[in-house]
Amino acid sequence: MKKVLGVLMVLSFILLSGCGGPVKPATDTQGSGESPSKQVTTQQNSDYCSVERTSLDSETEIYFYGTWKVEKLLGFANSYNDASEYPTGQKFIGDEILVKKDLFSSKGIKNYSQYQTELRNPVYEITATCNNKDSFYRSYKIDIPDLNENDVVKAIDVSNPSTKMSIPVSLSFFVVNNERLILLSEATIFELKKISEK
Repeated sequence: MKKVLGVLMVLSFILLSGCGGPVKPATDTQGSGESPSKQVTTQQNSDYCSVERTSLDSETEIYFYGTWKVEKLLGFANSYNDASEYPTGQKFIGDEILVKKDLFSSKGIKNYSQYQTELRNPVYEITATCNNKDSFYRSYKIDIPDLNENDVVKAIDVSNPSTKMSIPVSLSFFVVNNERLILLSEATIFELKKISEK
């Protein structure tokens, strides 16, 4: 009896160890004939956002730089309701934010001095990339109206080059497909409209 029980335990261990093992990441070679040491390993997982600090890619940089006007209130984050802007966001609508390669300024947010900052030679970085609506919601618990199922959302961080610290205001930016810019202030979500290129 002990022998049978022992054999069953070993067999179940062998069977279970083969199930649910780690998924082997895909390996892409960066050009033909390159050595294996120059291979890049990527893991495709559309369930969650990829969280990695990278510089803005050229397409996002071109889209992000400019003067932006707060156009409309989109809603509130699900985790917290910022009643200061309820129900219409009237204190932000029409305000402006300047994003240039060598200058970031939120001094155009007129009614909230705590959100006003100006930073020379800021560092702009993509802190997360979400490849679909569901992965964005899982990570941020924010439901952006009119966000399509396969939209790519990039979280943009603005930081001081000398301290490497993010701007000291509660402003977050999300670029959607390099076609929309979303501002999150505290828990209030706004859509911005570009009014000048640079």
